[in-house]
Parts: sequence; C-alpha cells; structure tokens
Amino acid sequence: MKTALTSLVLAGLVAACGSSMQPPTDRLASTDAAIRSARELGAQSDPQASLHLKLADEQMAQARTLMKDGDNQRADLVLQRASSDAELAVMMTKERNAKAEADKSKQNLNQNKDQSQPINPPTGH
Repeated sequence: MKTALTSLVLAGLVAACGSSMQPPTDRLASTDAAIRSARELGAQSDPQASLHLKLADEQMAQARTLMKDGDNQRADLVLQRASSDAELAVMMTKERNAKAEADKSKQNLNQNKDQSQPINPPTGH
C-alpha cells in the first residue's frame, strides 16, 4: 500500500514538474522571425518552400494554443518543428534565388560571347 501511495505521489510530482515549464517565448519569437524571413524571401512562390512555410504557420498556431492551455513542454516541441520547417523554407528559397541568379549570369555571359564574335571570321590569307 505504501509503495502504491509513493508511486502515486511521485507520478503527481513528475506531472507537476512537466507542466511547470516556462512558456517558450524565446523559441516562439525566433520561430516567428524565421517564418517572416521565409515570407520576405518569397517562399510563397516556390511550391516546396511554400509547403514548409504553411506547415510552420500551422505549427505556430498549434503552439500558441498549447501555450494558452498551459502545455508549454508540448508547445516547445511543436515550435521546434515549426522552426525547422521555416528554416527549410528559407534555405529552399535562397537556393532557388541563387540558381536563378546563376542562370541569369550564364545567359548574360553567353550573350556577351555571341556579341564579341565577328560575324564573318577572317580568312587565312
């Protein structure tokens, strides 16, 4: 009987410790900043990046709800996922932008080569 009571008290203490976690406001702010960055870079115009941005938005909303309900530990985990999705959207968008810049530079280089070549090559006399 004593061990059952001890186990019950111990389980209550463990549950109380888990619920007493402070709200993850720092992670909330950093995740929000990552989502803003993805938007500012144009993640909405890339299908894959847009998907991860949408997931991050949904997870952010879920985390806010969890925080209101006092489930800060779970909110922190959801924010970690949201942050990862937002950062992935940022990286995908940066990659797309870098590829577009590289393609543009390559086109300019090819145009300059074409313009610098003579129309009628000199004959070897």
